[in-house]
Amino acid sequence: MTDTKPDSYRSIRYGVADRVATITLDRPDRLNAIDRHMPQEIEAAVARANDDDAVHVIVLAGAGRAFCAGYDLQDFAQAEGGNPGIQDMPWDPMLDFKFMYANTQAFMSLHRSYKPTIAKVHGYAVAGGSDIATCCDLIVMAKDARIGYPPARVWGCPSIGLWAFRIGAQRAKRLLFTGDLIDGVKAVDWGLAIEAAAPADLDETVDTLARRIAGVPKNQLMMSKLMVNSALENQGLTTTQQFATLFDGITRHSPEGVWWKARAEEVGFKQAVAERDSGDPIAADAEKHLPPWPQT
Repeated sequence: MTDTKPDSYRSIRYGVADRVATITLDRPDRLNAIDRHMPQEIEAAVARANDDDAVHVIVLAGAGRAFCAGYDLQDFAQAEGGNPGIQDMPWDPMLDFKFMYANTQAFMSLHRSYKPTIAKVHGYAVAGGSDIATCCDLIVMAKDARIGYPPARVWGCPSIGLWAFRIGAQRAKRLLFTGDLIDGVKAVDWGLAIEAAAPADLDETVDTLARRIAGVPKNQLMMSKLMVNSALENQGLTTTQQFATLFDGITRHSPEGVWWKARAEEVGFKQAVAERDSGDPIAADAEKHLPPWPQT
């Protein structure tokens, strides 16, 4: 397979071989963290694969040491001042929704794709990276890979909203109430991933699965996918995503969210993330200055 990275792609690569299109997230120096270009480039690459009669299945992978480490917090959290994900107060929730819902729908192109999509996860698929992975029809993980949504602790709500659909309400709550990660073995046990492979065998495992799918006529694959996806839509997926995307904006503009953004600017996003995930109370000092919750 020959990967191509035309001028129109800044953050991904694209290649086709033997009926399989491969989209590679290509910011390895940032653990393939999501920048302002990646969501729409993924969407464009999925459309390209869907328009190619030679393609039967799409594999999504990450270059370097990880699948995707989420949104690039160096740009969106650590950098001083506002950006598309954070506004000065008072903030406009619909302006934030417009920006984030566009990204949500770009990632969901993997779900809507007429051709099956497989996420090949190694290293980490966290935060927005887990959003991207869960949009794919099938997830194959290295046994030692880790997946989850740590920003559920502060400054994030998974806008894709697929956790409950993929692993059930109770396990979704277990992950989102804590921000904990699970490895590939537990992801298979919980029904999130379809297979967990030894790290050295991940490529071969995904290749074997992709080749097996690629032998099926495109129309058969399309009918099966549309049929299963319709069940998720009838369960309220669109409404869930709209709420989740709106809530995601609120998390970044809540008192604790504003506090955490300031903390990331002060000490750097890596230290702020370490504090977020430590298990210590988040924004404890800030909470002292907030009005009490109304009593019911």
